[in-house]
Amino acid sequence: MDINEIMKYLPHRYPFLMLDRVDQIEPGKRIVAVKNVSVNEPFFQGHFPNRPVFPGVLIVEAMAQAAAILSFKSENTTPDADSVYYFVGIDGARFKRPVGPGDTLLLEVEFLRAIKGIWKFAGKARVGDTVAAEAELMCTVRKVV
Repeated sequence: MDINEIMKYLPHRYPFLMLDRVDQIEPGKRIVAVKNVSVNEPFFQGHFPNRPVFPGVLIVEAMAQAAAILSFKSENTTPDADSVYYFVGIDGARFKRPVGPGDTLLLEVEFLRAIKGIWKFAGKARVGDTVAAEAELMCTVRKVV
């Protein structure tokens, strides 16, 4: 899935769209997406000027964006203007390796379960074979009022 198709499923746009492509997707099971980390990203000016580090919260956001695509593909739907896909929980977040310019984040998100409209996922972000971050994510779709 290229960036144009990703943008059909996510309302995010630069500088907050965290996915560059989707390499694999098995609806109802898992997704593997890619984020290419560039020194040109706006947050690197202040995080940190002498040692640029991709913020951990944005790694988790990238996993959540991949989870959103997996949710919509699993239900064979696309988001509409009246709905918002919300992050409702993060459990067990761990950051194991700094991520910086030039790194390629491989985002692996696995569907765990859905109860009463809350989807739960296990996410891992890797650089090469090394886990950079992991977390369990909970998300839901709600109508905008």
